[in-house]
Amino acid sequence: MTDPRVKRMAEVLVNHSLGLQPGDLVVINSSTLAGDLVREVYRSALGVGAYPVVQTQLPGLSEILLTEGSDVQLETLSPVESMLNERANAELRIIAEDNTKALSGVPAERLNRFAAARKSLRQNRMQRAAEGDLRWSLTLFPTQAHAQDAQMSLSDYREFVFEACYLNDPDPVARWRDLSARQARMIEWLNPRRNVHVSAPGTDLRLSIESRTWNNSDGKRNFPSGEVFTGPIEDSVEGHIRFTFPATIQGHEVAGVELRFEAGKVIDASAERNEEFFTRMLDTDSGARRVGEFAFGTNEGIQQFTGNTLYDEKIGGTIHLALGAGYPDTGSTNVSAIHQDMVCDLRQEGEVRVDGDVFLKHGRYLTD
Repeated sequence: MTDPRVKRMAEVLVNHSLGLQPGDLVVINSSTLAGDLVREVYRSALGVGAYPVVQTQLPGLSEILLTEGSDVQLETLSPVESMLNERANAELRIIAEDNTKALSGVPAERLNRFAAARKSLRQNRMQRAAEGDLRWSLTLFPTQAHAQDAQMSLSDYREFVFEACYLNDPDPVARWRDLSARQARMIEWLNPRRNVHVSAPGTDLRLSIESRTWNNSDGKRNFPSGEVFTGPIEDSVEGHIRFTFPATIQGHEVAGVELRFEAGKVIDASAERNEEFFTRMLDTDSGARRVGEFAFGTNEGIQQFTGNTLYDEKIGGTIHLALGAGYPDTGSTNVSAIHQDMVCDLRQEGEVRVDGDVFLKHGRYLTD
């Protein structure tokens, strides 16, 4: 029997995250491991009069393509994917993996080639979303692989996921609206300001947010969510930062990352684990060494590292930045085939000052 919270999750995704309307063409992307949720989303989408198109993939197919496909095959776009990228009104991607390290043996240059070929799809998706022509959401369905990454049993991890998504509440959407109101107050405070200074052990980073737009991420584009983010001025990032948590990048766990910036560009990068892979990723294209996103994590219901960026970047009292593509609706003009988030934890030690005023200190926000 399907957990009733899976049905509740589907209803929140359809009605709150995507806001589906009669006649909408909605694409549901996932693996067969998320079958329970895919079925409920499909049912709920039909219920509001939308037209769901399901794109499911067997576990392991990406590994076969990336290890055995020719260069031409890596670079060739599916005509179905291209058509849906242009025509869909909404898109839902459900992460559900059986092995999050399945691509760890794939050389970086093949991964970069595959990503570069899809750069136009990413940019078109971001531009359509900025213009209000596309609604999209990213979520995760708990699997054994994700539970192992979080060092939990599957049953405990499922409970963690449902709690972080407010699905144990009788009215989850009301909880997301409360979070949205809190984040709106943060954005109101941030909007007129110009300069950000992050200081923590191993970190002394400055950037400009002047005239950029802050996005209130309240359970729509990410589910769960809990962040406010913007795109910093592309050439403004200066200084150095050390990221607290490892990041799994295309199956490679990269840990102990340190970056040094000058005039907005990464001029020096190191990692304690998988450094060569990471530095090759930075050479994907000219935008890969610049910051496309800077964000504050606000979800107090997520307090532990799980090994999945969708959750880890939302931890209340943290910051994260993404190298690569920025979101046009924040004002970012950075274009890249990659968008890689990495998290710096400020809950124990560290602070963020904005125009000289403390905004975040030891995990607590000024506006709370």
